[in-house]
Parts: sequence; C-alpha cells; structure tokens
Amino acid sequence: MSQFPGRPDNLTDGPQRSYQVRPDELEGAVRETLSHRVALARPLSVDPAGQAIRRANRIRRRRTAAGLALAAVATVLLSAGMAQLGAETRRDGPPIVVIGDPDPTSRPVPTASIPGPAPTPTASTLLLASETLVSADGRRLVLSDVGPAERVQPLPSGHGWLVVGAPSIAGRSLWVVQDDGLVQVLLAGAGAIVLAPDSSQVAWRDGDDLLMAGVVGTQLIGSVRTPVPAAAEPVRFVGDSVLVRLDPADAGHTLWRPGAGPLPDALDRKSLNVYGRLPDGRLVGQVSTTDPDRTCLAVLTPTRQLDPVRTGCGPDLSQDGVGGVSPDGRWLLVNENSSSAGRSLLVDLLRLGPGATAVPAGPPMTGAIVWSDKSQASYLDGDGKLVRVDVGQVRAGKPASPAAVPGVPAGERPILVQGF
Repeated sequence: MSQFPGRPDNLTDGPQRSYQVRPDELEGAVRETLSHRVALARPLSVDPAGQAIRRANRIRRRRTAAGLALAAVATVLLSAGMAQLGAETRRDGPPIVVIGDPDPTSRPVPTASIPGPAPTPTASTLLLASETLVSADGRRLVLSDVGPAERVQPLPSGHGWLVVGAPSIAGRSLWVVQDDGLVQVLLAGAGAIVLAPDSSQVAWRDGDDLLMAGVVGTQLIGSVRTPVPAAAEPVRFVGDSVLVRLDPADAGHTLWRPGAGPLPDALDRKSLNVYGRLPDGRLVGQVSTTDPDRTCLAVLTPTRQLDPVRTGCGPDLSQDGVGGVSPDGRWLLVNENSSSAGRSLLVDLLRLGPGATAVPAGPPMTGAIVWSDKSQASYLDGDGKLVRVDVGQVRAGKPASPAAVPGVPAGERPILVQGF
C-alpha cells in the first residue's frame, strides 16, 4: 500500500521549490560566472600575439642601428668625398680602397671610333690623358681621364671596363669605367693588381699583406687579407685561388685560397712563370732546371706545390712571363729568349715532352694575348702594332707580321682587350 495514496507515480510531493527567478538575479549570476572564468589564467602552448610583438621589437632595433650606421657613413662621404671600403684596409697607411666619384657629371663619355686615318690632334685633345683600347679585329675605343693604364678587362655585367693603372711612385690604381662615361676609383696606392678572367674578383698587394675582394657592380666587397713575404706578388687567379710568386727574382709560387687561412707553408721552388690553364684545370708554366741559363715548359697540377706532370725542354724561352694558352689547351704562344733572334713561338702542347719543338709565330709579344678561338690569336709587339696569328699559316711556315693600328696618335701605346 502506498504511503501516499493520493499519487499513483510513487513520488513524494516533497517540499515545494519556487522556480520564479527575477531577471536581475539571473543577470547577476551570469556576470559572476563569467568574471570567475576571465580571472582564471590558462597557459597557452603558442602565443601568436607575443611572438609578433617580440619580432616587431627586434625589427625596430635593427632598423634603428642600421639608420645610425647609414647616417655615419653619409656624414663621412659628405665631408671627405670618399670612404674607405671595409675594415680590412690598413689603418697605419694611406687609404687603399675608395668608392665614389667627386663629380661624375664632368666625366667625358668614352667614344668608339672605326679604324681609319688618325684625326688631326688639337690643343684640347693633347691635354687629355687618354688610353686607346684595341680589339682583336682592330676596332678602337678611347677612354679619357683614367690615367696611364696597363691592363683592361670587361666588367662582369659587360657594361664597362676594369682598368688597372700602370705603376707609379704612388702605386697602382684600379678604375671602373662604365658605358655612360662614369669613372670611379676602386683602388689607389696599391701594389701589384690582378683580375680574375671573368673580372668577378681582384687581388692586390697592400703593404705587408695580400688582399682579395669580389667585384659587384662598381664596388669591391668581402675583402680578405693575409700576410705575405716582402717580395711576394699576386700573379693570376686559378679558380678561386690566387697564384702568388714569392720573389720575382727567383723561382717559386704558391696558391692562396682566401678564407682558408694564411699563405701555406708548402711552397713550390721550381716554377718561374704560369702562362695559362688547360680545360682540365691543370696549368702550363715555365720551370727552372739545374742549368741556370736553361728553362723548360711543364704541365703543373693546381696544388700548393704545383707538381709538374709533364715537361718539355726543347725551346729556348724568355723569362719575361708573357704567354697565352689557346681555349682548347692545344697551343701555347710564348716569347723566345731575347738573347736569340727575338720572336714569339708557337708550341704544340699535345707533343710536350723530351725534345719538344716550337715554330716561329711572329715578332716578340708584349701585354695581353687574346685568343679569338682555338686557332686565332692577337697580341701587340714592342712598337704597339697589332699582330694576328693564324695557327694554320704559322705551322705552314708563314709567321705573322705586325700592322699599325689606324687612328692611334703617335707616341701612344694601345691596350689589347677582349670583348668589345
């Protein structure tokens, strides 16, 4: 029997609860619940807002530092007209690397002229210190206001030239001459200067050190230095390394790879001159023998000791270091010993060995040798005349003859360049 006869569902009536809640009481309960949840701090595995704030602070600090540095550089440029490039340059001597040009608007635009009769010089042109560039096919280009030059190569971009100055009491200089006529000085007061074949790097002697830097646009960047012996000079680039002759009066070279430490202790003591590079990377050079009056040709491995792998001791060679290897590595143009008849020689490197022979190629060479292809080469003789060598004709017993470059003023020596 049910305790509560009045209900069939077996539930007690219990105390009666009022479900009537006023709106202000409900709103207060919700506010209290939300306030408790907001007050509870829960750690986040990733804090995007914090990361963004920290990144912004770092960028602001870097921009502030960069702005201060640029302001300092601008102050120096405005006050001195030039700035020393990099911390690598010595501080106890005259500045070596400079950038900028005092007044580019006053620079004359280089003019190219087609070979023909030389123009009659006037009083104004006689006052210009100009240099005439000559291509292998005889075209001329006059560069003004760069001073006496010794060697010229096209810029990596092809829109101008790197000009190495002739030695003077103040040292050598390196200029950039752009197509639009702007002339900028990159180096001043330097020792020997050598350029990479593609003009992307330059090495030079500065006091007791040897330096190397990259050429980017019209600036030198990333200079690296190392101490070198008193008489050592850079000779040429071999890949990314610099071939250094320890003493111009004696045999011996080494290879310095910038960024890999100082000049190596393992040195070659036989090589006299290096004329060029074969397609496989090996070098063609001149080495000394036990007879002080006799030298030999050799193929050298591009290591620090320049170990010879093949030698030919037939021709009587000059030790002036002038020579050039054809692009395919087959031929070498080199000067004969001046005590002989005095002429250039063509050597077949494929037949280099005991009793190697050479055939007369033309008058003695000076300056650069430009190979247009594997069988055509050009150079200047001692009088500044252009000599064009055809390998086929030379091998047939017809040495090349010099020809005057039309349009070059009397007493001015042109410079042979490639690529214009």
